[in-house]
Amino acid sequence: MLALTGCVTTPTATPPLNEPAPAKAPSTTSNGEIVARSDRLLIYVPVAGESLRGIAGRLLGSEDRDWQISEANAGATKAEPGQPLIVPLKPMNPLGVRSGNLQTVPILCYHRLGTVGGKMAVSQGNFAAQMEWLAKNDYRVVKLSQLAGYLDGKEPLPPKAVVITFDDGYESVYKLAYPVLRKLGLPATMFVYTDFVGAGGDAVSWPQLAEMQASGLMDIQSHSKSHRNLIERTTGENEERYKRNLDTETAGPRDLIEQKLGTAGQVRHYAYPYGDANELVLDTLTRQKYTLAVTVNPGGNAFYAQPLMLRRTMIFGDHDLEAFKARLQTSRRIGQTP
Repeated sequence: MLALTGCVTTPTATPPLNEPAPAKAPSTTSNGEIVARSDRLLIYVPVAGESLRGIAGRLLGSEDRDWQISEANAGATKAEPGQPLIVPLKPMNPLGVRSGNLQTVPILCYHRLGTVGGKMAVSQGNFAAQMEWLAKNDYRVVKLSQLAGYLDGKEPLPPKAVVITFDDGYESVYKLAYPVLRKLGLPATMFVYTDFVGAGGDAVSWPQLAEMQASGLMDIQSHSKSHRNLIERTTGENEERYKRNLDTETAGPRDLIEQKLGTAGQVRHYAYPYGDANELVLDTLTRQKYTLAVTVNPGGNAFYAQPLMLRRTMIFGDHDLEAFKARLQTSRRIGQTP
């Protein structure tokens, strides 16, 4: 640590060759002490009662970045009084590449909750057990939007990052899943096809979507207008009409969701109906300014994943907890097939 401290001090002037740079005077916070600093990291000596989350909140701007301090200090789980900590100010490993393996981020896909809906329906009890297991076993549920910086190679994600999504727009997500997410403080994305919203029956309503969106936990994004398979043409649908209809299925729901929920410029993620896309669909999404899109091809997403063809793993009602755990692919051996 002494050697590291010498390396990270910031010179006030260019020193002569072979002469050590003068160290900055130590600075203090309301708690511990910063004893060395560079533009990439600092050395912090905590005092009794401090936690990694608290230190991350003060020095990194978010308590949720505590994992970065832990990773920089050989997996430390707590702040020991008087024991120096490395606090990274810039991403140390934004690509998630580690010895012999690389990070992959699983995106989990649910449809409806409850007992109605066959295989697609996950009971509220099973869903709660799955979310609680994630929270208790060091998984970090992150927002889908956080993958943008990760895929750009700019922002790292926690080593066991997971994304939660829901498709279609069933009211059971509002009634049964949302309370669980709110209790645990877990974010998720709900992809809705707008012809279904407010249609009655088991469809979610616009006020319910607005309530979830306002919570900051549920992000409402586009799953098309009508849920048609975008790569299949209808009878008599020529090339020109097909292109117009693709615009309707992409721009239409985006504009309606933003109008109804007051989220102008925020609907930029898309879930393909049936998980299918072709080159024309991809071109249309790009032109309509979507930045992330998800399929239903299972597996985790490494830093080099195609942003408009992200893998996503379905969770079904007949999956017990062990089957759920098996679908959490958070790393992959280098050279291993996805």
